[in-house]
Amino acid sequence: MKEARQKILVIDDDLDTCNFLREIFEDQGWRVHSATGADEAFAAVRAGSFHLIVSDINLNEAVNGVELLKNFRRISPASQVILISGFGTLETAIDAVREGAFDFISKPFNVQEIIATARRALAVTTERPGEAEASREMSSRYASSGLVGHSRQMIELYMEIARVAAYRSTVLIIGESGTGKELVAQAIHTNSPRAAMPFIAVNCGALTETLLEAELFGHTKGSFTGAAADKKGLFEGAESGTIFLDEIGETSAALQVKLLRALQESEIRRVGSTKTQKINVRVIAATNRNLEEEVKAGRFREDLFYRLSVITLSVPPLRERREDIPLLAHHFLQRACQETGKRVSISEQVMRILSNYDWSGNVRELENCMEHAVLHTRGQLIEPEDLPSRILKPSGENASVPRARALLFADLPSLEELERRYLIHVLEAVGGNRTRAAEVLRIDRRTLYRMAERFGIRLDGE
Repeated sequence: MKEARQKILVIDDDLDTCNFLREIFEDQGWRVHSATGADEAFAAVRAGSFHLIVSDINLNEAVNGVELLKNFRRISPASQVILISGFGTLETAIDAVREGAFDFISKPFNVQEIIATARRALAVTTERPGEAEASREMSSRYASSGLVGHSRQMIELYMEIARVAAYRSTVLIIGESGTGKELVAQAIHTNSPRAAMPFIAVNCGALTETLLEAELFGHTKGSFTGAAADKKGLFEGAESGTIFLDEIGETSAALQVKLLRALQESEIRRVGSTKTQKINVRVIAATNRNLEEEVKAGRFREDLFYRLSVITLSVPPLRERREDIPLLAHHFLQRACQETGKRVSISEQVMRILSNYDWSGNVRELENCMEHAVLHTRGQLIEPEDLPSRILKPSGENASVPRARALLFADLPSLEELERRYLIHVLEAVGGNRTRAAEVLRIDRRTLYRMAERFGIRLDGE
C-alpha cells in the first residue's frame, strides 16, 4: 500500500490544534480527516477505516482517555492509536500501553517527533500488524509510582517504563543524584509480572568491597571474622523479584567479575562456599557516572556494562523540566503538611523563585527545601524568607545586582532560554489567552504555537 493513500483521523477539542495536526500530516502526503469531539470521532471511525487515529486523551466530554481508546480498539481493531495529553502520569501511560495504544505523546509536541511516531505506527499497520499485540502482554498490576511530572521528558520516561516493565531484561538507569532513579526502578518492578515478589535495593557505594559481596551473595559460617552463621544474600532474598543495584559505578573490579557471572549464568556462590545456586532475579542498576567513560578509563568492565545496559533509561535533571517544579513543590508541600500538621500554601513570589532556581540537587533538594519552608514558616503562606538561604542568596559578582535581575540571570541563561522565560511570563500575564499573547509578542498565532512547541510550553485555552 502506498503511503500517500494512508488515512489518519485527528481528534482534538481545540480546533486550532486539530487544524495544525491536519496540516502537518497532509504535508506528508497522508489523507486526513478531523473531529473535535468523541461522538463525531466514533461516527467517522464507523463510517470509514483509518490506518491511524491520533487523539487528545482529555476531550472536554464525559468519556475518559482510556474509555476513548477502548472504543477505538473495539470499533476499528486494525487502526493504530496515538494518544496525546498535556497532563501525563505513569499510570496513564501504562493504561495506554495495556489497552493497545501505539504511543503516548505529551503536549506541546515536537512536530518532527509526532511525524516520526506516525510513520512508525503506519508502518506497523501496513507491514507488521501482529507486532501491535505485543504491548497487550503488559501486567495489569500497578500502583502509585511516586514519580511526579507531566513534562514531555517525564511522559517519555513513563512510556519507556511501561514498555520495559513486562520483560526480564536488565535495565540501566542513568541520571544525576537526586533525580529519582530508585523510584523509576520501583515503578518498573511494580508494573511487572514480578510485582508480588520482593524488590530489594542496595547502595553499592555505601559498603566496603568485602561487606558488599557478602550482602549481595551471602556467606557461610566462618568464611570471615564475624560470620557466626550461614546467611542468605540479597540476590537470594530477591528470588523471583527484582534487585536494584544503586551506584553500580562504585563497585570494585573484583566484584564486577562476580556480578557479571551472576548476570550471565543466573547463578551465585556464597562467600566461603564452593557450591553455586541458580537464581531467578531481574537486575536493575543505576549510576550518576558516565559508565562509557569509566569503561574507556579502565575503571568499569566493558562486558558488564553491555550486560547491564540491555535497556537504558535516562532520568532528566529538574532544571531540564522546569514546568514540573510547581507540581513537585505542591506535592512535597502536601507531604510536609501531613507530617507536621500545618496547613500552609506557597506564595506566587516563592513559586517564581523555585521555578528559576537551578536545583543542582534535583528533586531531592526541592523536597528538602519544601520541608524546610513548612517547618520555618510562621503563617499560612510560605514567603521567600522561609526558604533555605542558599536559594535566596546571590553569590559572587551577582551580589550587587538587583533582586529581580539576579533571579533572572543567576544561571547565565542563553538568549534562547531568556526567550522561553519571557514567553512564559507573557502567557502568565495574559492568563493563558493565546490571542492576547500573540498580540503582546507581535506575532501571529501559528508562530506562537511553534514557539510553545519548541520550548515545551503548554498552551491553555482562551
